[in-house]
Amino acid sequence: MNSLRNKVTLIGHMGKDAELKMLNNKKMAKISLATSESYKNSQGEWVDNTTWHNLVAWGPKAIFFEKNGQKGQEIMVEGKIVNRSYESNGEKRYITEVEVQEVMLIGKKLTA
Repeated sequence: MNSLRNKVTLIGHMGKDAELKMLNNKKMAKISLATSESYKNSQGEWVDNTTWHNLVAWGPKAIFFEKNGQKGQEIMVEGKIVNRSYESNGEKRYITEVEVQEVMLIGKKLTA
């Protein structure tokens, strides 16, 4: 049952190409993912709601995004939510990310 704790699955489109870095001799990729939902409001009008998620991938998953992570690509990711903090200009800041454990290409790249 422990495998069900802190688990998230998202399906969406990449907002930009994956950003790649090397940290402690390990490749890391940062990805922004947009998930969208549509619903009718009380006036019967369709409303689109988009939520942005910060993803981070390490090692082989980062290499996967290096090769396949282009803006507009539809993907499904599974991972865990990670909260961290850092200091910027003397001010403590907080960020929530999804650490990618599994990734799959599920659709064609969106074109603008």
